[in-house]
Amino acid sequence: VQLQASGGGLVQAGGSLRLSCAASGRTFSSYTMGWFRQAPGKEREFVAVISWTDISTLYTDSVKGRFTISRDNARNTVHLQMNSLKPEDTAVYYCAAGFRVFTTNPVRYGYWGQGTQVTVSS
Repeated sequence: VQLQASGGGLVQAGGSLRLSCAASGRTFSSYTMGWFRQAPGKEREFVAVISWTDISTLYTDSVKGRFTISRDNARNTVHLQMNSLKPEDTAVYYCAAGFRVFTTNPVRYGYWGQGTQVTVSS
């Protein structure tokens, strides 16, 4: 599975961005898709995950109510809608794919995109 993330950019606090991750391969529907982020000087952290069944989602506490993860298995894409952005959301955002796992642990994801920069100005 190859992943290509896009949609990052510079936005003012309170604004919105929609990240997308396009996946190659014909078994996309068998993969849990996750979004992680890494800020300068910090470790990579979990943001959101959606199960391969498209039934379950999970978010880190700091983004609950502001971010929404969704997937379109027909188009092999996963999205992260980010609203009410805050300066602390500034990071490089990565999409990741894990075969039939539902976890916040990045070690369990075997495939990663190249990352897209999100910068939120105050």
